[in-house]
Amino acid sequence: MEQTRIERDFIGEKEIPADAYYGIQSLRALENFSITGNRMHSEMIRSLAILKKACAVANARAGVLDWERADAITWACDRIAEGEYHHQFIVDPMQGGAGTSMNMNANEVIANVAIVHLGGQLGDYTIVHPNDHVNCGQSTNDVIPTAGKMTALVLIRQLEKELILLRTELDRKAVEFDSILKMGRTQLQDAVPVRLGQEFRAYATSVSRGLERVRHASHELLTINMGGTAIGTGLNADDTYFHSITEILSYHMDASFSQARDLIDATQNVDCFAAVSSAVRNCAIALSKIANDLRLMSSGPRAGFGEINLPARQNGSSIMPGKVNPVIPEVVNQVAFRVVGNDVTISMAVEAGQMELNAFEPVIFCCLFQSIDQLAHAVHTFAVNCVEGITANEDRCEELLESSVGIVTALCPYIGYTKAAALAKEALAKGVSIRKLVLSQGLLTTQQLESILNVDSMTRPGISGKVPF
Repeated sequence: MEQTRIERDFIGEKEIPADAYYGIQSLRALENFSITGNRMHSEMIRSLAILKKACAVANARAGVLDWERADAITWACDRIAEGEYHHQFIVDPMQGGAGTSMNMNANEVIANVAIVHLGGQLGDYTIVHPNDHVNCGQSTNDVIPTAGKMTALVLIRQLEKELILLRTELDRKAVEFDSILKMGRTQLQDAVPVRLGQEFRAYATSVSRGLERVRHASHELLTINMGGTAIGTGLNADDTYFHSITEILSYHMDASFSQARDLIDATQNVDCFAAVSSAVRNCAIALSKIANDLRLMSSGPRAGFGEINLPARQNGSSIMPGKVNPVIPEVVNQVAFRVVGNDVTISMAVEAGQMELNAFEPVIFCCLFQSIDQLAHAVHTFAVNCVEGITANEDRCEELLESSVGIVTALCPYIGYTKAAALAKEALAKGVSIRKLVLSQGLLTTQQLESILNVDSMTRPGISGKVPF
C-alpha cells in the first residue's frame, strides 16, 4: 500500500503520496483540471524556478527572509532550473484561477526540495513554507505573467535561430538560381518573366521581415510587474524587495527586465502577449505562402509546373508507386493553421480580462508557447529537409517561358500595346510562340528580339523600355 502524508488547507485535508514533493494545492489542481493531458512546459518550470530564486535573494537582502531559508530555496531553485524534479510539476497547464495552481505547484516543490536539503521531512512546512517563505512578497498575479514572459523570451530565441537558418538557405538558393529565367505568375496566370533566384530572394526577404517583427514584439516582454503583487499596489512586498527584484531577476536571466511604470496597468492588461502572438502569426502565414509556392512550382513532376524539385523525403502513397509528396511544405502549412488558431484564442483571452486581473493567462501561455515551439520546429525542418535540397529544372523553366504569351509584355515598348495584344491572342489561338509570330510577321529582327527578350532586359528595372534600333 502506498505510503501517504496528510496535508491541510482551509478547504480541508488530503492524503499526499509520502514521497511527493508537491503538496495539497497541487493535488487539488490535478483533480480539478485534467484538461489537456499535458504538464507545464519545461521552460515555464525553469522560469518559475529562476524567478523564485531571484525573489528569495531579494527578500533576504530586504531582511524579511532569513539567509538560511533563502539559501535553501535558491539551492532548490537551481536544481529545478537544471532539470531536476520536473516530474513533480503535476498540474495541467490549462486551469482556472489565473495560474494560481502553477504558482503553488512551484512553491510546494521548491519548499519541499529546500526542506529535504535542510535535513527535514517532506511536508514539514515549519522549516520552509510554500506561501510564507517561497512566495514571500509575491502573488500569482505578478509571478505567473512574469514567468510567462521569461518563457516566451527563451522560446523566441530558438525561433529566431531557426528563422536565420531558413533565411540563409533561401539566400543561397537565390544565388544558385539567379540566372534561371522562368515565367512569373499573377492570379496563377502567366504574367511576365522573372528569375528563379529573384523569387527565392523575395522569400528570404519575407523571412527576414518576419524575424524583425518577432524581435520587435518580444521587447514588450521585458517589462514586468514583479513587486505589484495582487493587483499592482504592491501589498505585502517589502520596499527594498520592491526596488531590487527586477535588477536581481535580470542578472539571473541575463536579460534587461524593467519594472512597469504603471503596475496596475501591467497587472490588468496582458496585451503584450497579443502583440507577440500577432508577430508569430504574421511570420507563420508568410512562411505558409512560401510553402504554397514551392508546392506549386514542384507540382507534377510531369503534369504540373515541374520548375523545381523538392528533395524526396518519404514515399508519398500507400497505393501509387513512385509518388512523392511535398510533405515538408505541407507540414509548414499545417503549423501555420495552428498558429493562426492559437492567435485567435490569445486575442479572445486578452480581451476577456476583467477589472484588476486577466484570469485567462493559462490558455494564453498554452497557445503562445505551442505556437512558438511548433513554428520553430517547422522552420527547422523547412530549412534542412526542404529548402537546402531544392534543385531547379532549367530546361522546364525555359520551355514554359517560351510557350507562354507572357513575354509579349516585354514587346509593348517596341510594337505597342494593341499589336502586342493581337499577337497574344493569335499565339493562343494557333498554339505557336510569340517569338515565332514576331519573326514571321517581320515586326522585329532576330537580333532585336534577342536583345529585348534577354534576362537583363526582362527582369531588371531601368533596363527594359523602348530603345531605338
